[in-house]
Amino acid sequence: MKLSQWAKKNSLSYRHAWQLFKENKIKNARKIISGSIIVVDDILSDKKEKIIVYARVSSSENKDNLERQAEQLVNYCNAKGWKVESVIKEFGSGLNDKRKRLEKVLIDPTITKIVVEHSDRFSRFGMNYITQLLQMQGREIEIINKQSNDKDDLMQDFVSIITSFTARLYGQRRSKRKTERLIKELEKENETR
Repeated sequence: MKLSQWAKKNSLSYRHAWQLFKENKIKNARKIISGSIIVVDDILSDKKEKIIVYARVSSSENKDNLERQAEQLVNYCNAKGWKVESVIKEFGSGLNDKRKRLEKVLIDPTITKIVVEHSDRFSRFGMNYITQLLQMQGREIEIINKQSNDKDDLMQDFVSIITSFTARLYGQRRSKRKTERLIKELEKENETR
């Protein structure tokens, strides 16, 4: 992990961590060619790498796409020489933050690398936060098809926002209809009493 991450993990300021590095007081710390300082955490260096692939589609109507996505992810890992421990397939909206299989992946500390096709297959929003939290645990997300330019990235964000608001709007309408039906049923019950 980077020196800044190591400092945060150990509740130190970056300046203090830098001073410790200069004094050779950080075990397994080294400067790489780019100039960054990397600290290999003892706990993480002993951890066996466990790689999973995560594939998701919005509905069961896209089952063929789910299978194709999972197969592509496994092929990608094989080409990189990585051993895939398991393939997680899930149906559900990228806006849904209660996907059971994804939750299991996120809370399993033994998983060191999560491989996904596109970032929106994993999460529509908050991807940077998830990435940062996993990095602090010595884990990572590998996205094989990243946005090629800022315009594509901006367009994807725009589509995600419109999708989110549309889903919330329709969800509110459904909720309103359910509430209206419930009120009518309660009124009927009160009339019969």
